[in-house]
Amino acid sequence: MTPTLKAGFWTSALIRRAETAGAFAAVVRQGDKDAGACLVKVRLLDGQAALYRPIRNMAGERVWLPKGPENEAEIDLYINNRVDDDPDIWVIEIEDRKGRHFLTEPIDA
Repeated sequence: MTPTLKAGFWTSALIRRAETAGAFAAVVRQGDKDAGACLVKVRLLDGQAALYRPIRNMAGERVWLPKGPENEAEIDLYINNRVDDDPDIWVIEIEDRKGRHFLTEPIDA
């Protein structure tokens, strides 16, 4: 199993990657600084959004499952349901017309 960074450190790095590339990124919900799961919402600025949620593959590595792009209200509803189930969850929001997520881990289609 691959060791993981603490959530607070990882989210800061993701925000820096996005901002360095010219996108806006922010923590919209702070979870547990050490072990909180992270959801990454990418706003396309046209009413659409995509969501990336983490899972572990068979090797124990983190991969991201995409949802969308779809209506931003549907993505927000999903996020709110996840927050209700897991109060330690982080939500990072990225605004990028190109839909870039800036994740370095694999994305599972």
